[in-house]
Amino acid sequence: MHVVVNAAMSADGKLSHRGREQVAISGPDDFDRVDRLRAESDAVLVGVGTVLADDPHLTLDDAERVDERVARGNSEHPSRVVADSRARTPTDARILDDAATTYVLVSDAAPENRVDALRDAGSEILAAGNERVDLAAAFEALADRGVDRIMVEGGGEVIFSLFDAGLVDELTVFVGPKIIGGRDAPTLADGDGFVDDFPALSLADVERLDGGVLLRWVPAEQPST
Repeated sequence: MHVVVNAAMSADGKLSHRGREQVAISGPDDFDRVDRLRAESDAVLVGVGTVLADDPHLTLDDAERVDERVARGNSEHPSRVVADSRARTPTDARILDDAATTYVLVSDAAPENRVDALRDAGSEILAAGNERVDLAAAFEALADRGVDRIMVEGGGEVIFSLFDAGLVDELTVFVGPKIIGGRDAPTLADGDGFVDDFPALSLADVERLDGGVLLRWVPAEQPST
């Protein structure tokens, strides 16, 4: 499976302000690029924090891209995936509608009644891990369901977890021309953070876009020992 992490952050590295509500960081050209990335993916993943804060739909905006996917024999929209260890996704979340298949990744610690409610709301439940979702095992289960390319749209907790598990193949980041600030504002990779063995990246591409800059990184090759 090829895993692409995509994010937009301010010039000071924030995904949002301290209230964790959605902030417009990029512009129309980047929105179109994100829509294209979604169209090229088999699934789009977010963490439950993003669902609770933004209630995203994660479907395609461009009708021509929908038609192109159908012509290739794919579904109209990529599948949607929520990393949700405790099954906290609201049953009326937009991501659970019938526009596309939705997988909710839960851990064994998720309350059974919440899991049943999400299943009844139309999601497919994939359980992996004890207290937290085992992302590597969950991705294997997704691969068995035909997901070969997955796009990750945040937030910072799930992005950190993916880097921690060594599952990221590509990172694209739009850096926008604004300062948000705030010690409690979410960053690109939150979680526990690294204190050593920092994941190393190699810069693959740089592009000016929407008054900011788009950076594309890939994992750096580790020196042989």
